[in-house]
Amino acid sequence: MTLSELFEVPDSKRDHDWENKFFDQLLKSKVTLLDEGPQVGPDKWPYLMVETNSSSDEPVVKILDWLSTKGIGLVVNPTKEYPDYVFPWGMVWNFKETGLFRLNQLPVIQGSVELKNEQGLIAGAPHPQYLPNYVRNILKQFFLDQGLMQVKIIVLSQDGKHYDLALSLESLGNPPQHEHSGILEALSWFLPTHYSLMLTSEKQIKGFVPL
Repeated sequence: MTLSELFEVPDSKRDHDWENKFFDQLLKSKVTLLDEGPQVGPDKWPYLMVETNSSSDEPVVKILDWLSTKGIGLVVNPTKEYPDYVFPWGMVWNFKETGLFRLNQLPVIQGSVELKNEQGLIAGAPHPQYLPNYVRNILKQFFLDQGLMQVKIIVLSQDGKHYDLALSLESLGNPPQHEHSGILEALSWFLPTHYSLMLTSEKQIKGFVPL
């Protein structure tokens, strides 16, 4: 199916198969920039707005490469009642690193937890393949803009295959419990869809490192 044919499919029928076909066709396509720079979306995050039409001249792959190191997402055909697709920045940089927008892994579970020193828990600093330096720098700048100067992180795993990115509650200023879900939801925009996030205390886990 072409992009035009895919866009004719009603939103209610755009399933996982539709999404994969859309990704394949989009990567072969060119688009038109509706604005030279990013615009703030309804979710308050920055996006480059693009449109697909017969006169499009900007290769999508080139645009994605530029966006990946800028901390900017992508919206395809935003002038419709509902855009055809919204790419949070985490999907963009995941494509840069893996060639895929999504990875088929366990469903993401977000939450605030207390961890005990259980046998078999692996904890350490994130590998650059898991969290590239340019991603860490953009996250760091985001936190600096919020007045958080020394956010600390750690990667946790119980099986050596599936990893959780944990943030130190203390380094976030010990936000109240009712704010935790909002913090995690905001941070998920920066990360691939299969990444699992959590908040935990440095009293529970040792080895946190500065972001």
